[in-house]
Formats: sequence, C-alpha cells, structure tokens
Amino acid sequence: MKIGILISGRGSNMAALVDAVKGGEIPASEIAVVISDKAGAVGIGLARERGVETLVIERNARPRAEHDAEIVAELKQRGVELVCLAGYMRLLSAEFVQAFADRILNIHPSLLPSFAGLSVQQQAIDHGVKYSGCTVHFVDEELDHGPIVLQEVVEVNDDDTAETLSTRILAKEHKAYVEAVRRVVSGKYVLDGRRYVITDGLSIRR
Repeated sequence: MKIGILISGRGSNMAALVDAVKGGEIPASEIAVVISDKAGAVGIGLARERGVETLVIERNARPRAEHDAEIVAELKQRGVELVCLAGYMRLLSAEFVQAFADRILNIHPSLLPSFAGLSVQQQAIDHGVKYSGCTVHFVDEELDHGPIVLQEVVEVNDDDTAETLSTRILAKEHKAYVEAVRRVVSGKYVLDGRRYVITDGLSIRR
C-alpha cells in the first residue's frame, strides 16, 4: 500500500512511520511522499534524510478547497492509497475527505471523544482527569471525529504540566500510530458506522 504523509511541523510521528515501513514493521507498504504546508517544517529534513520524496505546498492565502485540491492531485499522481496526518495543523476540506474516503488517518493527543481541538493536554489537566492518552482514528468531515482504530492510555500526574503530559503522550503516539497503520494496511477490518472492527477478511464499510 502506498502511503502519503502530511505534516506541518517537527514530524516525529512521520519519522516513526517511515522508520517502521523501512524496517518491515509495517509490511507490504511504502511511503510515497511527505507533504508539508509549511516550508520551514523540521519534518521535511527528517523525511529527506530517510530518502523519502518531499513536497512543500503552502496555502498562500488561497481558499482551502483550492489548496487541498493541489495536494490531492499530487497524492493521486503518486498512487497514494492511504493518507496519514502527522501533526498536520489544517482542517481538510470536504472535497479532500471525499477523495480519500475511509483512507485518511489522524493521530490526536487525547482519548477521543474527550478534548478535541487544540491545547488538549491543558484541557485534560484543567478538567482534572486521571487518564489521558492518544487516539488514532479515521478522518471524516467533522473535527477529530471518525471511527477509532486504536487508543493508548497515559496516567495524568498531579504535578503534570501541559508540557510534561505532552511528552509522555508523544512517546505513546509513535508506537500507537505505527500499530494502527499496520492494522489498516493489513485490510483485516470493517468500518461499521462509527465502529472499527477487526476481522479476518478484507476491509469494507457497512
């Protein structure tokens, strides 16, 4: 399966995915391209160091749909079958989501459906929750929504700050994203409404 990864910043989850593909941890797959919407993204350098093709496609005040259409075209040109958002800090247009329906994954640093959006570690601390974590989910047209593939739990300590909690969650993210992509690439699942269900057959949506 050809995978395209979208980033906006440091690209640590992207690097984890690339390394897992190259190391055979995610079999029968290849990273076709890494695309950033920001020219200064650190992750671009990490991808190039790993021998992956990179593109920078900035919005430059264009409408979201126009910007997304250019990215979709580049992904399609390379035969990308699965899109992974790895710290991509822009909402996708409906047209983008429809172009890769049930073929876009995102990782979010909370246990969805709790704490969608931004500043989620501070939200968790402010709400006094005892556990947070990360969620890998399919992307639909709503924010931080869509069938959940995998979640990892992190305990919230009484003395945690947003920064310390974020660091521990990030360590879980790298492993969770690799495992989630491995499962999706295997094709042994069904999407039953909002539920992701592991099966022995090929992936379908009910």
